[in-house]
Amino acid sequence: MATESSEGEDEGKIVGGSKHLVVDDDMREMTKNAAWSVSSCKPGNGVQCLRDDNCDTYWQSDGAQPHLINIQFQKKVKLRLIVLYVDFKLDESYTPSKISIRAGDGFHNLKEIKAVELVKPAGWVSISLSGNDPRETFVNTFMLQIAVLSNHLNGRDTHVRQIKVYGPRPYV
Repeated sequence: MATESSEGEDEGKIVGGSKHLVVDDDMREMTKNAAWSVSSCKPGNGVQCLRDDNCDTYWQSDGAQPHLINIQFQKKVKLRLIVLYVDFKLDESYTPSKISIRAGDGFHNLKEIKAVELVKPAGWVSISLSGNDPRETFVNTFMLQIAVLSNHLNGRDTHVRQIKVYGPRPYV
């Protein structure tokens, strides 16, 4: 799992964030061969900004909520952790406050697996995909959807600066 990246977490509520992304050696980033799409974007602030490894750029939605980020895999993959870079200090009302994480075989059968409230996040925020059962350490899925349900200060459009998705590293 990632090191503690939030100042406090209480029943789906995440406060703070970490300026540095630190992930355990037993995990690897899973999305380099995935197909990414978003529900909308402002020109110059598209889906590529989520993957450019630059925290100064951001995806900006352009339309009604919820704002959707879709990640589709060619085969079923095991996913354990989503890490978002969001910054309330820079983005204010564009900063997500409520997020739903959904998984499934495709758009037709996505189901919510996590609901998270972000409280003035600043930096990397880790969202574990582990279930309530200690044996559920990952999600096995073809598709992941991150839905921004609301923003801080009742903002309409949203900014997300980076997204990383991690799964277990295969043993050799």
